[in-house]
Amino acid sequence: MSVDASDGEIVDAELVEPRELLLVAESAASPLVDPHTVLRAGEQIPSTDDPVTNYTTRDLYLSPETTQALEEAEEDGSAPRRTAMKGFKAWCAQEGRVAEPCTTATYTEYGSHLMRRGLKVSTIKNYMSLIRTSMPPGKQPDSSLYLQLLGQYRKTNKRSVRRKEAFPITLPYLVPMMKKAEADGRPIGWRDAALFAFGYRFLGRSVEDVNLDIEDVKITDTQVFVWLAEDKTHKDDEQTIVLHDRADLDLVFRLRRWLGYLAEHGITTGPVFREVMRSGKVASSETRAKKATKRGDHLRPQTVNDRVKMWFYKAGLTTDGRPVSSHSLRAGGATDLGTNEATEEDLERAGRWAKGSPIPGKVYVRPARDAQHDPFSKVPVHPQRAEGAPPDA
Repeated sequence: MSVDASDGEIVDAELVEPRELLLVAESAASPLVDPHTVLRAGEQIPSTDDPVTNYTTRDLYLSPETTQALEEAEEDGSAPRRTAMKGFKAWCAQEGRVAEPCTTATYTEYGSHLMRRGLKVSTIKNYMSLIRTSMPPGKQPDSSLYLQLLGQYRKTNKRSVRRKEAFPITLPYLVPMMKKAEADGRPIGWRDAALFAFGYRFLGRSVEDVNLDIEDVKITDTQVFVWLAEDKTHKDDEQTIVLHDRADLDLVFRLRRWLGYLAEHGITTGPVFREVMRSGKVASSETRAKKATKRGDHLRPQTVNDRVKMWFYKAGLTTDGRPVSSHSLRAGGATDLGTNEATEEDLERAGRWAKGSPIPGKVYVRPARDAQHDPFSKVPVHPQRAEGAPPDA
């Protein structure tokens, strides 16, 4: 059966599934319902006897502009999904299995494969969730078998549940880093010092720092006002964050110096933190377009990670074994708050964690305070004996 449309192409109704679009009318009437059908009081159950809707290609296809915008929206923030699916597809190709849509057996076997690799439980759960939700609607594999294996894996591999925490860059580490970065008076050092001071005080995630635009920042002599349209835990919830300056951070001075340098190059809008070339000039949009097709003028979060590591070690600093990363700035600010009588609610607001989140207390406040407290300090120091003296009777 075909439907003739006066202002478009002919649509072959036999190619459309009746359960998804009511375009067809078969000879024998049958109800058209599925688990998602909702009827109001007085409405009749739809059937194949209902009049055919004359859809044309105009009703079915998106415009090129909307298609491109949708593709960009799907691409934005999907790096973890791409990484998970890339590994899964490579494994399926090696094993001779179908990756999309995959069977429950394939899905379970891949989960077992990740466990044999010794990955952490949190990493495995993240990968498997991204893979499952990447499958077409209605064709997602059953996760119950893989979760049984994961439960046993958790019990028999105690290190698989250990979290890899970033080393906190507290003020005693941050100040030497900023001074080292700006010591030679190079613009890239001005940028990095401003970025570090801002990241610490803003308690931001690196992607939030590099996504910041000049238009969203207002600076007074003592404060920096930051407008956020949304963040990870506050979707569609704009905020204005007030950052009070400190003598050790010199946030106002460092941001003004960097933004003044951008203004000298005619840059007064767009990203706050930008690429600086070896010549000292700010990379143009044309230059960035050649090597940063996705981020444009904005820096990548990985750039923050690289610069934090570089200046940490150039400043001659060492860690307690935990790795240094861009998250160290956020961890450092939270740790300084936690060791100086800030409450969990204080950290929750300062770091914009979700209300009631256990992270501030569990990861920053309690460990920082526990590290400061030594229960053996209450035990009197035993008198020392001279070397070679006989032991007490």
